[in-house]
Amino acid sequence: MEWQCMMERSTSNMRYQAWRHEPKEGPTVYRSRSVFEDATPELVRDFFWDDEFRPKWDTMLAYFKILEEYPHNGTMIVHWIKKFPFFCSDREYIIGRRIWDAGKTYYCVTKGVPYPGLQKRDKLRRVDLYFSGWVIRAVESRKGDGQMSACEVTLLHYEDMGIPKDVAKLGVRHAMWGAVKKLHSGMRAYQNARKSEALLSRSALMARITTKISFDEGMDSSETVDDDEEDRSPALDIQRHKDHGIDWKWIVVGGTVALVCGLHSGAIGKALLLGAGQRLARK
Repeated sequence: MEWQCMMERSTSNMRYQAWRHEPKEGPTVYRSRSVFEDATPELVRDFFWDDEFRPKWDTMLAYFKILEEYPHNGTMIVHWIKKFPFFCSDREYIIGRRIWDAGKTYYCVTKGVPYPGLQKRDKLRRVDLYFSGWVIRAVESRKGDGQMSACEVTLLHYEDMGIPKDVAKLGVRHAMWGAVKKLHSGMRAYQNARKSEALLSRSALMARITTKISFDEGMDSSETVDDDEEDRSPALDIQRHKDHGIDWKWIVVGGTVALVCGLHSGAIGKALLLGAGQRLARK
């Protein structure tokens, strides 16, 4: 099945398009493309990672906590609780996330991960099947001045919230534009807040620790780079830890292929999408 166009909207400084894909099994997969005028990829990257700022625009996020972090490569494991309507239980997420940098194009991957140290609670429904990935890059402004002053965000997202599929689809379709406008307003507020030279949150600081990758040289040549310190001192060369069973190398390869295929061809092969979904679901 091909991608179905859901929406195409624009404002004076933002463009938005959204599609959905209906696999035979598993939740609906959503893809969107947003272009923000007068915004840098680094700002938008930090914005999506900044959980301390997120409640100011994402009213569903009721609680967040960093459970673990790995400063040598920017990996984080975070705990979210999201408020749902009164007739549903609130949803709980345990998310592993990491960012790769391919020539200032950022691949941001978040995925539901197991975490035995945090037991499930009766009043919360844990969302185990969750995947959300962004490709963030600079693009030419629609002002026609030839400047790469706009930021494009391509999103691929799916999750099993435990809600009937048709009900979830209807809710997403009706709430989508309102949610996008809130996100855009939040991003501009974040942009203004950053101009005040306020201290960066821990989450935003972690977003600046990325792993350099080159598609020409292959994944084995990756190296971690901090935006603020290209030449890292030996003291910061922290011993590598096993990332709690998160197969990051496979995720960045599979997620990158999926996102790039969606970006450039407008469709993702059914075998690729279903295979990726099934493999992620088993992890």
